Amino acid sequence: MKKYKSYIILLFVILLTSCEEVVDIELTESEPRLVIEASITWLKGTDGIDQKMRLTETSPFYEESLSAVEDANVLIISENGETFEFIHQNNGYYRNNQFKPSLNIKYYLQVNYNNEIYTASETLKPVSKIDFIEQTQTGGFSGEDIEVKAYYTDPENEKNFYLFKFFEDGITTLELYEDEFTNGNQIFGYYSEDNLEPGDEIDIQIQGISKSYFEYLFILRSQVGTNQGGPFETMPATVKGNIINTTNPDNYPFGFFRLSEVDSTSYTIE
Repeated sequence: MKKYKSYIILLFVILLTSCEEVVDIELTESEPRLVIEASITWLKGTDGIDQKMRLTETSPFYEESLSAVEDANVLIISENGETFEFIHQNNGYYRNNQFKPSLNIKYYLQVNYNNEIYTASETLKPVSKIDFIEQTQTGGFSGEDIEVKAYYTDPENEKNFYLFKFFEDGITTLELYEDEFTNGNQIFGYYSEDNLEPGDEIDIQIQGISKSYFEYLFILRSQVGTNQGGPFETMPATVKGNIINTTNPDNYPFGFFRLSEVDSTSYTIE
């Protein structure tokens, strides 16, 4: 009987040990792809001249960080012929402090990297201002959570798309809206978390975006969720933006080129 018990104990120890073994799975590594995070945002009430974007390359599956691209040539050209060169600063960030934003003007992105040319075009989209903030306590599944509504007035007789960003306690929440059923009305962007308490401060942005960027973000959000993380983490499926490689189309990049007017405010939970 003692011998039988010893066998059971030995088997249990072996099972525990085997559970701790690390299994390395060999994955086929693809060539790095360029990632272009080119969001030009113009905050209402500012001149919008200081702009930046980031260029990186994708990394192997088990590496969390992206590799910074430091030797690209980056230009934005307006439909009026003005050229703005973005100079590398550090860690893949490129900057221009003489940019001239103009609403409803088309801009063209051109990136020259590794002897390949990447291009995209977008129009700088205007946005409605935030009219006021309303706080209620009927949110969440319980119907008793604090909720914040940022009201804005949608312009009549035009198609508009909006991106709301809510920043609270180091977490960014994205909400997307279109005016298919609310054209010309005063409506709101909505934010609610079950852990909101009096004294918590929320920074709120509303951005005007294009239909193509709206659809791009909608797909990304469905894959990675609305909270935390970046849009260039590992995806279940490839999500292509509006930037193309004109030199070698098969070597397409990730990322999106867009230009948005922005309104912002802060609100403290009461």
